[in-house]
Amino acid sequence: MQKNERPIVAITLGDPASIGPEITLKALNHKEIYDKCKPLVVGDALALGRAKEILNLKDLQINSISCADEGLFVHGVIDVLHMNLLEGVDYELGRVSKIAGDASYQYVVKAIQIAMDKEVDATVTNAINKEAINLAGHKFNGHTEIYAQQTNTSKYTMMLCHENLRVVHVSTHVSLREACDLVKQKRVLEVIELANKACMDIGIKNPKIGVAGLNPHSGENGLFGREEIEEITPAIEEAKAKGLNVEGPVPPDTVFSKARGGWYDIVVAMYHDQGHIPLKVVGFVYDPKEQKWTSVAGVNITLGLPIIRTSVDHGTAFDQAGKGSANELSLLNAIEYAINFAQQK
Repeated sequence: MQKNERPIVAITLGDPASIGPEITLKALNHKEIYDKCKPLVVGDALALGRAKEILNLKDLQINSISCADEGLFVHGVIDVLHMNLLEGVDYELGRVSKIAGDASYQYVVKAIQIAMDKEVDATVTNAINKEAINLAGHKFNGHTEIYAQQTNTSKYTMMLCHENLRVVHVSTHVSLREACDLVKQKRVLEVIELANKACMDIGIKNPKIGVAGLNPHSGENGLFGREEIEEITPAIEEAKAKGLNVEGPVPPDTVFSKARGGWYDIVVAMYHDQGHIPLKVVGFVYDPKEQKWTSVAGVNITLGLPIIRTSVDHGTAFDQAGKGSANELSLLNAIEYAINFAQQK
């Protein structure tokens, strides 16, 4: 990609039975997206056509293409790398199915392939359903693991972002019991280093990193657990010796409010829910009077890959599929982050 050129951003459709097709059309109906990048949907024209009818976007054109070079990349036209996986098959909106699960998996693999082949500059993923992809015979816990396998990456982690709050994870899709066992010095140091690089990749110089403890009050000097003493603190000291600007272990019940207040550019969380809950508390806003989500914001990013991958920070929302009411904000956030990473790279 040349300087000042719009990056080509591949956007997977997600599970075709989900809100993915609807929020993709909603997001790409924003003209400013085309001012900043060349969006290329990876999926099926049939699913997009179905979503177009649901949303009553009569003037929107769907352009089926076989490679990125054929894209028009103009507002009002949705360029879709058409994989033709849904023609003549039956799938129901809002339902887990083997058909939709396989299609969503194939979209992801194709996006990774064209990114590795440098046909696109970044990838953005809509939500997949873990049950559906496993029904289709693809034994993965989520996107992160698919990307790691397809790119032959061993050192990686998940980062969540919303406004100035950024979180990376020592472990993600494992049981809580197993997550505690995975808090090891080597892995904690690895994630600190990935966090530092990610911040620098988006233009933050000398990022300040807060490392959360695992136990209540960060263990109270061993009273509530020894992971902080034996694994987390040695990793922090090693990171400091390498010149990284890192603090901790910070009690996990205060580290996120400090980050929100600007004390840290990024937080290293020890397990999935420790990092996900604060991000979704600030990013997901439900209006009880209107009985709808007024904001579903935030971005999921995989660090350590040889390619760029950002994602929506929500699930398939099968209960909203087909209603036309799904919020596209998280997808817009993910596209913006992908553009930023591509331009910095």
